[in-house]
Amino acid sequence: MIEWSADQQALRDGLAPWLEKLNADHIERDAAALFSREGWRTLAGTGILGLPFDEKWGGLGQSLLTTMYVLEALGEGCRDAGLSFSACTHLVSTGVPLHRFGSAALKERYLPGICSGELIGAHAISEPGSGSDALAMRTRAVRDGDDYVLRGSKAFVSNGPVADLFTIYARTSDRPGPLSMTAFLVERDTPGLEAGAPLAKMGLRTSPLSELYLDDCRVPASRVVGRPGGGFLVLDHVMRWEILCSFVINAGEMRDRVTRCVEYARTRSQFGRPIGGYQAVSHRIVDMELGVETARHWLYGTAERMAAGHNVTRDIAMAKLVTSEANVASALAAVQIFGGNGYMAEYGIEKELRNSVASTIYSGTSEIQRNRIAALLGL
Repeated sequence: MIEWSADQQALRDGLAPWLEKLNADHIERDAAALFSREGWRTLAGTGILGLPFDEKWGGLGQSLLTTMYVLEALGEGCRDAGLSFSACTHLVSTGVPLHRFGSAALKERYLPGICSGELIGAHAISEPGSGSDALAMRTRAVRDGDDYVLRGSKAFVSNGPVADLFTIYARTSDRPGPLSMTAFLVERDTPGLEAGAPLAKMGLRTSPLSELYLDDCRVPASRVVGRPGGGFLVLDHVMRWEILCSFVINAGEMRDRVTRCVEYARTRSQFGRPIGGYQAVSHRIVDMELGVETARHWLYGTAERMAAGHNVTRDIAMAKLVTSEANVASALAAVQIFGGNGYMAEYGIEKELRNSVASTIYSGTSEIQRNRIAALLGL
């Protein structure tokens, strides 16, 4: 198991003074589907949005593993899962590709605002007719002099209603395969770009989501992230970071859920004894503990291998699949353990179940991950 240094532990512990403010009214905000600007500013004040980025841009210059370690603490301590999800989307879908592939000019212009939280980033890849099948996208970007003209639409754009900056993927070639895609960094007020109204959804309600429309949206060629035709390479890098960072937040949420279930099982009595004394309850909590520890094993182990330069295609799929399905099982078990109270909104357990379902869909569905693992097994 990883031995965390005192500096890493201090970064993680530094979130604690902010958690009460982040958690204020989280149930009411979920019910109203409200993105908290105040919560965003509070979160930005912790420095978490700049964790993996160079200090010269206002970041903290931390490694992937340290970033994950702190994000896990965010998941464990912050009960507003939508806010955590929005922060992770901002960090990995806009900041990470810009930091890794962006030109010096793009980094100088945008990374300071990304690190400080002054800018909010969003990721526009999925389309109405193509979700996990990114190569089937129909949004086009046609070169016109010093610009590209983008036409098409995107679906399920997390942070779309509140974002200042979008990483948009579009086809720049008709040839089949991954070399047909290019990534662009596009400001919200660019003519021809329109973000739709927030969409009602099952969970993660405080993280706003919308469609995005591109109608002759003219973007300077200097806003290409990486190189023309290199968008799939950018996306592959982003997806690895997205899975490791967003699902380690889920692992933190699972850890907090186990802690609350243990406490409830010790203090809630039925038929003259604490419910934790009943094997049906205690074994359910043990399964929750197995789930969170297995998830952490896969997430941190995969991150270590990725940092060492190993091929982690299989590991990423396994980590995502194991964590997302353990998250749903954990949340469902918590509802059952809390019983009638778990079904009531005031305890916040039922919203965790609603939130958890999304984890088996975004970043590649469970079915996609199983298909990928099967193909790597030669099936």
